[in-house]
Amino acid sequence: MNTKNIYKKTGRLVIYLLLLFMALASLLPLYWVFSTALQLPGYQNEEMDRPISYVESAPPKLYPVGITEYYSQWQKKRTAEREGNVEQAQYHQEKMAEVKEKSFSSFVFLFERTQIMRWLWNSLYIAVVTTLLIVLFDTMAGYVLAKKKFPGRNLIFWIIISTMMIPEQVTLVPTFIIVQKLQIFDSHWALILPNLALAFGVFLMRQFLMSIPDELIEAAKIDGASEWKVFWSIIVPLAKPAMAVLGIFTFVLMWNSFLWPIIVLRDASLYTLPAGLKTLQDANLANFKLLMAGATVAAVPMIIFFLMFQRYFIKGLTLGGVKE
Repeated sequence: MNTKNIYKKTGRLVIYLLLLFMALASLLPLYWVFSTALQLPGYQNEEMDRPISYVESAPPKLYPVGITEYYSQWQKKRTAEREGNVEQAQYHQEKMAEVKEKSFSSFVFLFERTQIMRWLWNSLYIAVVTTLLIVLFDTMAGYVLAKKKFPGRNLIFWIIISTMMIPEQVTLVPTFIIVQKLQIFDSHWALILPNLALAFGVFLMRQFLMSIPDELIEAAKIDGASEWKVFWSIIVPLAKPAMAVLGIFTFVLMWNSFLWPIIVLRDASLYTLPAGLKTLQDANLANFKLLMAGATVAAVPMIIFFLMFQRYFIKGLTLGGVKE
């Protein structure tokens, strides 16, 4: 018995270590983005014979050098002050200011010399509006396909599902023509209207709503509830976990949308954040520190959004996994 418990605990420990390793591996790209955004470009202290850029150094630095360099200069400054060497103390004070300025230079450039706040606002409100519309329409469609019986219901459902196999690139040209015909080119309507529903969202909501007992809907109708009342009072409250999962998926999808915005938008003030970050890259030269700073700014809202709704996200993933 003791041997079995040891094997069980050992196996569980191995699994936890593997999961921990996978979690750290998945976080490594995000850490690399943050680290590069704060890395020192073209820095030289009293111990170097030439300036060194740690952004593109080989081998690469796995941490922002500015942190250790700032602490080192601070220690040297304190030593000089204790020894009464005012000139050296002033030198190290200037180096501390230089390290701080260069470490955050890309963020200062972004917020002072680009339209990143406008791009952030554009991405935020387009993602929020599109997410709300998609969740609403997909929930409605899923409700009809799950609970309403009419000829061709399954055929319509499979036609919707089949559109998921069509690559986005295939629909770019016809969608672009429709946008031009509607005269909404170079406007945010060109980003919102073509994304009023997702086939994946219809599938997700339909599968979830099929698990809701029909007796609840029938009881509400017996009490005199209309279809609209049934939808808002019965279906929507019960479907909140699935709607939250769809909302998170849609928000991230819309926030990261890159190809379609750069096709239909020409005015830089209308750009979303991913499209705006493209303007930071020169045709022949890439400022990796600046690009990583932009990527950091773009990642923060998504992280906050996920942390706010992770309870619904986890609950939605586990729904249906355990039979009660």
